[in-house]
Amino acid sequence: MRRRETTLPSPIVLFIKRRRKSRRANSFFLPLRQKQEQSLTNKNYIAMKKSIFLITVMVLSCLAGKADQVGDKTSYVNPLIGTEGMGHTFPGACAPFGIVQLSPDTDTIPHNINGVYQGKVYEYCAGYQHTDNTIVGFSHTHLSGTGHSDLGDLLIMPQTGALQLNPGTKEHPDSGYRQRFSHDTEKASPGYYAVTLADNGVQVQLTATQRVGIHKYTYPKSSDQRIILDLLHGIYNYDGKVLWSTLRVENDTLLTGYRLTDGWARTNYTYFAISFSKPISSYGYQDRKQEKYVGFWRKFDRYHNFPDMAGRNMVAYFNFDPAASSELVVKVAISAVSTEGALKNLVAETAGKSFETICQETHDAWNRELSVIDCYGTPDQQAMLYTSLYHTMINPSVYMDIDRQYRGVDGNIHIANDFDNYTVFSVWDTYRAEHPLLGLLKPSRNTNMVKSMIRHQQQQTLGMLPVWSLMGNEGWCMTGYHAVTVLADAIVKGADINKEEAMQAMVKTATNRYFPSVTDYIRLGYAPFDNDDTAASNTLEYSFDDWTIYAAAKAMGNEQVATEFQKRALHYRNTFDTTIGFASPRYSDGTFKKDLDPYQTYGEGFIEGNSWNFSFHAPQDVFGLMQCMGGEQAFLDKLNALFAMDLPEKYYADNEDITAECLVGGYVHGNEPSHHVPYLYAWTSTPWKTQEWLRTILNKMYRNDIRGLGGNDDCGQMSAWYIFSALGFYPVAPGTDQYVLGAPYMPYMRLKLENGRDVEIKAPNVSDKNRYVQRVRINGQPYSKLYITHSQLTEGCIIEFDMGPKPNRKRGLALTDKPYSLTLP
Repeated sequence: MRRRETTLPSPIVLFIKRRRKSRRANSFFLPLRQKQEQSLTNKNYIAMKKSIFLITVMVLSCLAGKADQVGDKTSYVNPLIGTEGMGHTFPGACAPFGIVQLSPDTDTIPHNINGVYQGKVYEYCAGYQHTDNTIVGFSHTHLSGTGHSDLGDLLIMPQTGALQLNPGTKEHPDSGYRQRFSHDTEKASPGYYAVTLADNGVQVQLTATQRVGIHKYTYPKSSDQRIILDLLHGIYNYDGKVLWSTLRVENDTLLTGYRLTDGWARTNYTYFAISFSKPISSYGYQDRKQEKYVGFWRKFDRYHNFPDMAGRNMVAYFNFDPAASSELVVKVAISAVSTEGALKNLVAETAGKSFETICQETHDAWNRELSVIDCYGTPDQQAMLYTSLYHTMINPSVYMDIDRQYRGVDGNIHIANDFDNYTVFSVWDTYRAEHPLLGLLKPSRNTNMVKSMIRHQQQQTLGMLPVWSLMGNEGWCMTGYHAVTVLADAIVKGADINKEEAMQAMVKTATNRYFPSVTDYIRLGYAPFDNDDTAASNTLEYSFDDWTIYAAAKAMGNEQVATEFQKRALHYRNTFDTTIGFASPRYSDGTFKKDLDPYQTYGEGFIEGNSWNFSFHAPQDVFGLMQCMGGEQAFLDKLNALFAMDLPEKYYADNEDITAECLVGGYVHGNEPSHHVPYLYAWTSTPWKTQEWLRTILNKMYRNDIRGLGGNDDCGQMSAWYIFSALGFYPVAPGTDQYVLGAPYMPYMRLKLENGRDVEIKAPNVSDKNRYVQRVRINGQPYSKLYITHSQLTEGCIIEFDMGPKPNRKRGLALTDKPYSLTLP
């Protein structure tokens, strides 16, 4: 259906427009000292914030319990969800899909000490844990929700009093520059973060554009004013991670430099340009590891007021005159290309703009992105929905300068002429729901991501599509070659890409002799356990990926590729031990592993999952999967048992990825291989059980709370699952054009698609009690199928669900109403 445009502007919009008209234009630095930035005074800014708050309260009071059709969607977002426990999210400021994520880091635990892994570091994948009461500083790059990490580049901390260049420890914060803080002073919303540092009294405000992080520090009156720039700090740090750093004082308000690190992204260039709103009065640095060779640089006093600094373990400081003002605004632009690129980014995105102006623009950008969904629901449901949507739009991130130059995985500088280049592809996670969600709601962005993946394959020495890529590097984390699924899904759903180029990249990736066990998998029909510790899950994952190549080739009319990969799509069968009814690792001689423990994750041939969960990993051929397990009843018995069991703690006690919070029975929602499993009932004679379990999972795993995520958010995948499941449908097998129906979570949701059409989902009396679908209508017509197609959605439609307290046991039983399966019963 065509979108019905809303004409009534909200009071917030009217207020902002009036305030914008009255604001004077600001000028940018050139040179920076002569044209210092103008900004609202702190007093006026506080008054402004109070006014916005009061208006927001009035608006939300009027809209309580109703759909917020025109209001501020950012007001529902709670960036603190998932910042404690397993969520691994961060509370700081970023712009939609920006490469800058400016956020507090609350500890400095290294990844390893002398090569020995430090397990506690896992908690700090996003740099922040809500349980901490000290802040080390504010760094500019973070990953959202991951289970491994890197980055934390360019940490800045405001300082008063005695100079301290060591961060200190959580136990003894006074031994360094870190500061205590109270969560009572912490404020977080999309594009904005604020906190008051308890020890020195500095008020911190942060905002960001896509490529620039902006700090506003308000120092106590009569105190010293200093910032620490720590070029040694990092997330998942270790001794030797920083390969080299440089820092140039271009003039008394401008710094440039770069940092090169060897982490998960093993050659990560972070060039930067930093501007200050007032002149530096003095500065210096310390290199914590003295260089064994300094050449004739030794003729200078390099450590005090010397404008050309360099080293491996640099921590610098910059002093400012407190008499000028109590405020200091710091703008930090980054680039992977050059300091010139960073300067261009700085000028393009922040020229002549105050902190408040930039903050408002980023707020507005978030509101536009979040406004693709309207909903009715409880305050907690709305907070969870819009926070989930927010989390789906942090990563992947734009990875190119404003002039379109970017650093490729070949280390060379390229120009993105006909696409926007992205990075941070956690595809083992995100192919399942994150990319399909972007393909539905943000197809232009998702198409650019697909094009970025193709360029990655063309530049990569091994010729592979991304496995887990970040910051212009391939990180190789996790298994499978799931980027082929992202490309295949785009092809099947009609994305505007070069399909032949995409198919070539997919086939080269799926036949790559370097990738673990691929050669054996092609030869034997399975990955052998004697050569591959995760052979069983690899076989299952490769087989699904191969099916997506088949589906894309079929859609393109490429019968040669389709025939080859259709055979490979059934290789999942070769890892099923029919004597026990479970997927199991298999040796080169054809024998299966003896004494398989299907509850155990480690040593049983699977990665981040056990056989109980991975045995359901053939979403391309659910009817065929049933036969591997001994028929539909055996399949149902196992599926029911999975959700009903009480998984003994010994099976996850030593697993850093899983806690009891991540489980529903033996179903592991905290790890992605299981995400499609609740929907598999749709292929059985009890499809209503999908509706039963979905609401249980939604209620337990997603809460408006700091511990509100039942597992790593994994660059938006957990959040994308929530959004799809709340809508009432899910892409069980990306590569088909089908979404399997579940049940809506809220009484009303509306999607505003990029093509101008709307999808409305109505379930007026849905509740925890009324969780079962009685009837479905699409555009007023009865609808019996258990799936809906991508084209039905993109053409616009109204989907109505009649809900009730008891299941309709007759609905969706006909074979013609079942979702896609490669083979039929």
